[in-house]
Amino acid sequence: MNKLPVLVLLAVLAGCGDSAQKGSVPQARVEGQSVIFPAGSPQIASLISEKIEPRREAVLRFNGRLVWDEDRTVRVFSPLGGRVQSIAVRLGDAVRPGQPLAVVAAPDLGMAQSEARKAEQDDALAQKSLARVAELAEAGVAPAKDLQAAQADAARAAAERARTESRLKLYGAASGRVDQRFVLASPIAGVVVERNLNPGQEVRPDSQPEKGLFVVSDPTRLWFMLDVAEGEVGNVKAGAEVQVGATMLGEDTITGKVTNIADFVDPNTRTVKVRGSIENPGKRVKAETYITALLKVPATRGFLVPTKAVYLRGEQYYVFVDAGEGRYVRKPVRLGQTANGHQVVLEGLAENEKVVTEGNLLLERLVAAKD
Repeated sequence: MNKLPVLVLLAVLAGCGDSAQKGSVPQARVEGQSVIFPAGSPQIASLISEKIEPRREAVLRFNGRLVWDEDRTVRVFSPLGGRVQSIAVRLGDAVRPGQPLAVVAAPDLGMAQSEARKAEQDDALAQKSLARVAELAEAGVAPAKDLQAAQADAARAAAERARTESRLKLYGAASGRVDQRFVLASPIAGVVVERNLNPGQEVRPDSQPEKGLFVVSDPTRLWFMLDVAEGEVGNVKAGAEVQVGATMLGEDTITGKVTNIADFVDPNTRTVKVRGSIENPGKRVKAETYITALLKVPATRGFLVPTKAVYLRGEQYYVFVDAGEGRYVRKPVRLGQTANGHQVVLEGLAENEKVVTEGNLLLERLVAAKD
């Protein structure tokens, strides 16, 4: 008996059986923006849905550093050139307003002192001359023009004396002596936090360190400078409180307050500088310390959706909503920011809905085929 025809027949029957089995698989149908699977469709098992969540209070984290509070900081420069004779303070010393920081032998100050001394003598001589001429004029001996000339000379001498004395006051020097000792004094109370000066050093008014010869500041209050991404700067408002953390604080934080938000974006880093202040009475943190700042953002409208549930078609973002009983509805959405692996959806979804997170591209192909 020839077995070949029997084998061919069995193969044909087997193929027919497979075709019949495939033909029995329920097929999905598309109605508008909905994909509907019949009960028992194996494709439903490949679709995974997750429930959306209302937006929660968010905590934003920013990096930055601490700097001196410029409202309580002075960078001291010398208006006069000369040689440093002595330095009266060390780093970390507390100083009072007007307390000497250094003494500079300044020839220009000596010239100003000399001019003030000469102006003082000229003024005294002019006053004596005016008194003498006035006495003569009163007796009818001196003509009126001599009196007028003496008065003009006395006025010029007095003006020059006032000018030279005012110039000395600007330098903090007293008139009446010529010693060329210019005292560089602190204009505020604080702590000497930086010194860029050494004994014997030549000082020039047009060539001094950019930070100044001395920096005096009050370290009990500091500024913080934060780098905030342009997409998050809308959540930062003046007056908002932040929790500032640093390595030297361990697990502790210091409460700070935002005071200023820059009006421009850094073109290189695409960040905005945000400034604030902290109270530092115990000097627990130091200027130039790197910090992290935590800002709580209140919950607002919208929902949190897993990022993989959202996809882009053309210029519109979509999600598929699991409507139950094998029905999946495509909905256009308007997005907000991304936070912690979730996408904020501002419009397009309703409370308690479930979105497809696995298989949404399969659903999109079915809808697109219908279109």
